[in-house]
Amino acid sequence: MRRSLQIQTQLFTTNTSKEREREREMRETTARRAAGLLWRTTTTAAWGSKVRGGTGGGGTNRSSSSITAPSSPLGTTSTKNGIIFHRRFYYNSLRRATTIGGEGGLTTTTRSRRHRFHHPSSQSSFFMVKTLTSSPSKPTEQQNKPTPMRELRDEFLNANSVAYLEEMEKRFKEEGGEIGMDKSWSTLLQSLDKGMTGKELSSMWEDAKNGNAPVARERRATPSSSTAPSEVTSDLIQESMRLLLLVRAYQTAGHEMATLDPLGMGKKSVNVSLDPELYGFTEKDLDREFFLGTWRMKGFLAEDQPYWTLRDILSRLRETYCGNIGYEYMHIMDREKCNWLREQIETPTQKGYKPERKKILFERLARAELFETFLSNKYTAAKRFGLEGCETLIPGFEEAVDRAADLGVKNINIGMPHRGRLNVLANVIRKPLQTIFNEFKGGPKPTGELGLSGSQYTGSGDVKYHLGTSVVTRRGVNQDKKVQLSLLANPSHLEAVDTVVIGKCAARQFYTKDYEKETVIPVLLHGDGAFSGQGIVYETLDMSQLPEYHVGGTLHIVVNNQVAFTTDPKHSRSSMYCTDVAKCIEAPVFHVNGDDVEAVAWVMQLALEWRQKFKADAVVDIVCYRKFGHNEIDEPMFTQPLMYKVIKKHVSAHQQYAEKLVKEGVLTADEVKAKHTEILKELDTEFEMSKNYVPKFRDWVSSHWQGFKSPDQFASIRNTGVDPQVLREVGAKITEIPETFTPHKIVKRVYDARRKMFETGENVDWATAEMLAFGTLLNEGNHVRLSGQDVERGTFSHRHAVIKDQSTGERFEPLRNLYRDKIAEKGLKYFTVCNSSLSEFGVLGFELGYSLDNPNSLVIWEAQFGDFANSAQVIIDQFISSGEAKWLRQTGLTLLLPHGYDGQGPEHSSARLERFLQMSDEDPRVVPDMSQTKRLAIQGTNWQICNVTTPANYFHLLRRQIHRDYRKPLIVMSPKNLLRHPKCLSPLSEFDDVDSLTDAQGTRFKRLIMDKTAKVRGLTNIPVEHHVQRLVFCSGKVYYELDAEREALKAEDTIKICRIEQLAPFPWDLVERELKRYPNAEVVWCQEEPLNMGAYTHVDQRIRTLFKHLGKEGELKYAGRNQAASPSTGYGSVHAEEQIKLIKDALVL
Repeated sequence: MRRSLQIQTQLFTTNTSKEREREREMRETTARRAAGLLWRTTTTAAWGSKVRGGTGGGGTNRSSSSITAPSSPLGTTSTKNGIIFHRRFYYNSLRRATTIGGEGGLTTTTRSRRHRFHHPSSQSSFFMVKTLTSSPSKPTEQQNKPTPMRELRDEFLNANSVAYLEEMEKRFKEEGGEIGMDKSWSTLLQSLDKGMTGKELSSMWEDAKNGNAPVARERRATPSSSTAPSEVTSDLIQESMRLLLLVRAYQTAGHEMATLDPLGMGKKSVNVSLDPELYGFTEKDLDREFFLGTWRMKGFLAEDQPYWTLRDILSRLRETYCGNIGYEYMHIMDREKCNWLREQIETPTQKGYKPERKKILFERLARAELFETFLSNKYTAAKRFGLEGCETLIPGFEEAVDRAADLGVKNINIGMPHRGRLNVLANVIRKPLQTIFNEFKGGPKPTGELGLSGSQYTGSGDVKYHLGTSVVTRRGVNQDKKVQLSLLANPSHLEAVDTVVIGKCAARQFYTKDYEKETVIPVLLHGDGAFSGQGIVYETLDMSQLPEYHVGGTLHIVVNNQVAFTTDPKHSRSSMYCTDVAKCIEAPVFHVNGDDVEAVAWVMQLALEWRQKFKADAVVDIVCYRKFGHNEIDEPMFTQPLMYKVIKKHVSAHQQYAEKLVKEGVLTADEVKAKHTEILKELDTEFEMSKNYVPKFRDWVSSHWQGFKSPDQFASIRNTGVDPQVLREVGAKITEIPETFTPHKIVKRVYDARRKMFETGENVDWATAEMLAFGTLLNEGNHVRLSGQDVERGTFSHRHAVIKDQSTGERFEPLRNLYRDKIAEKGLKYFTVCNSSLSEFGVLGFELGYSLDNPNSLVIWEAQFGDFANSAQVIIDQFISSGEAKWLRQTGLTLLLPHGYDGQGPEHSSARLERFLQMSDEDPRVVPDMSQTKRLAIQGTNWQICNVTTPANYFHLLRRQIHRDYRKPLIVMSPKNLLRHPKCLSPLSEFDDVDSLTDAQGTRFKRLIMDKTAKVRGLTNIPVEHHVQRLVFCSGKVYYELDAEREALKAEDTIKICRIEQLAPFPWDLVERELKRYPNAEVVWCQEEPLNMGAYTHVDQRIRTLFKHLGKEGELKYAGRNQAASPSTGYGSVHAEEQIKLIKDALVL
């Protein structure tokens, strides 16, 4: 650090007082940068040691070298008397278009803030000609005009070069200045120690200041020469540094010149930083040797070859970075990661396949193409969203799976869109072909197997290209390792399945104790339009490194067919690549030509190995094409006529590879033909077998869920109360805080109050009831997971499931006291509560996936306010409400949606209860059989929707999610002001398993709570109360306002209030009981929501059916707000008036 500061200080000059002031600012900035405040880590080949990724990283600097002079080791621009280094060099990029090379040369243009070279004529540039024979044109006066300092972005003096200088100084000190480093640097550093003023350094840029790029000088002696130069000049230093800058430019921007498009339609524009002329090299320098040195890094700069000819360097760089693979990794700031990638990328021995492996690649590629051809011939009018144009995905994917198996992976969870799904199912996951062919017939539905499930429930089903499967198969290079491949079912909503897959992986890692994230991995396939266009992709990436959402990295595969339905890339994204969003988490991106099967297989293995080594995401961008329209009956010529003219003439990747292998002598033409015949025969056999195939229930249900009841199987009702002694023991543990821990004084009072509740058995509030439900489930060995925005404390500061030490900031979770002495057995996070990112769509998808893996866990997502769930509506509509009907997948996921009208305005009042009720699949026209042995209506409904009013009922509701032999999603309209309402309290006796005659709660969840004056809970021998004039049904917190007003009116004898705690499935039997109890009463429904919202429509339909069933005349009266577009008024006074009116309408006769 001292050395970097010394160099900079030596180069400073002062002119006027204004300049001195500016220089003082610059010196301070440099010092701060040297202190590490402005540094970014990189590992560029140009800078050697702990090189940091400032300029040039991640494609952000592709054109920053658009200058007419080459970069020197130390300078950027000069003042009158010397060189000034300014922080503007670090941040500003060149914006002025410049012409280089004169007529017929290369012209810099700006596109998306990048400067590139275009070919204005047929004459090839020095850079573009592979043989490097063209010569540079004479610079013009305009070209030699120096670039203004404000427009110049520093290519050397930044965090990268400072780190490099530090490494040089370190080596100089450690090794005596003579060993292990180039003589030029040794001489330079010795000179600085002796007081070098920087004049010689400044002279390096005298030419650059005037726009005259220096020409590379001849090395004075070869390595073997006995007449090595006795004096090292700054010119030699500059020459080496300019060459290193060229190497760095290829590592950073070489991907822009890679041959990625199999159709060859993309117009290539040369990045200015890749032109050797920029660095002062000409055609005459091609066969001269230059000193590059050997470096403490991986890749070809680490090879024991300090001297290279320019031709060899350029050839090596183009072969590595400008072939059929384009690598983006210089945006990664971790040196170890970049070094590892360089070692894989720049070492030729790492690549290539032996003949036997090539044969396997060929067979897999042949299966991929012939499968699509077979389907096209058999089902000419069917939509199948084929993979034609990207068939290399299949052998590439299989290579990744084989490599994963060899690295110890046991389970791979896959999410993908409809494009190519059938091919992946058939050839990667190896789902039986007869089942796929059977799905083209549209049936028959799967049937139960007596003795296995006994269920005839088939659901409503889904189209074949949305279905998933799970298969255990043998993989690895030798096909000798068991791997479970699971493809999740998903809707057409692109990318919606992403976080569902991640969540399922997280749960599997938890249950298999895969703490190192090595045996369970997620793989996500994307389309190019969706990857750049769908916000859920960013949400998925953003969650990837969060503590409670990290799964050890995801392998992302983009099937980039260069068109999104009918939309061209230039209209579907603003970035150069569709994968640019992935660079926000420093994921490496490997672009590959989809016609090169070996290249695809290579990068797929590389990405998989990266994931396994660094437990981080990696992206493979397969640039391909789509042979037909969006589906097979679309006409693509309507929208992409030029592209599809090329596609019609294009030879498939399979045919290209077959010809290549025949030419190499790996296969003969007869062997190719024989393999085709063998595959087609196998397809024909499976097709014939599919005609008599009958799907089985086991094709859908995974082993964890066997034994759980289907909607058409009777499930018994279980008690959810807990032994009183256990309640007190659990209560004591979950309120215990270590004496050495210093909580906030208010939090301490909260826990003291909770402890008192268990000691006295009285006044248990909402938050304590929730903790007690969690605690008793944990005590029974269940896993509890709660996530969402600010759930650790709770939006309304009521939960405090995580408390912080006010002195140290340390976290403490009292619920973990229940198993703290069994950590080794159950794991550290058997109770998990975690604040999520500010995401609803992604986080809810994650929790859904988590709940799908194992039924023995209570998984809860809490919205900050109920209507925040709007942002996750795709997950709610397409997965939660209909997943069992479409895909026979049960889930016990619980949603807590704060709901209630308390004058907080439109966006914080309603959880949109009406939407959830409308999606309930219960038939409102028929009263179901609710007898104890036939009450299938409860488990037959697609989900449960509850609006509970007591802490005890909430306790039983949460425990019921686990204590039943089937699973249904639970939607809770959770309270806000009831959290601290003085009457919203329950005695501890209502939580136990003792059912006394005086206990209003009983030992389980109450779907309906009777009027507080009613005594008989049974469905028979109901005492009739003829004198009651009005029966008010309600749900949620409005009950407490109704009860208070009724007390004020002294009308408890004539007006009865019943709370419907579970709105769906509707408690038909209990509502019927209350109607019979009060036969003469006028029936009213009271709600806080407007007429067109809330539960009124839902309840009204069912009450009408019950009236008809009982022969009762009349109709349900409504008491609530008038219809409205907005859920609530934003005016507090109007809200209060409306509230008073609806209470009065409900109670005043």
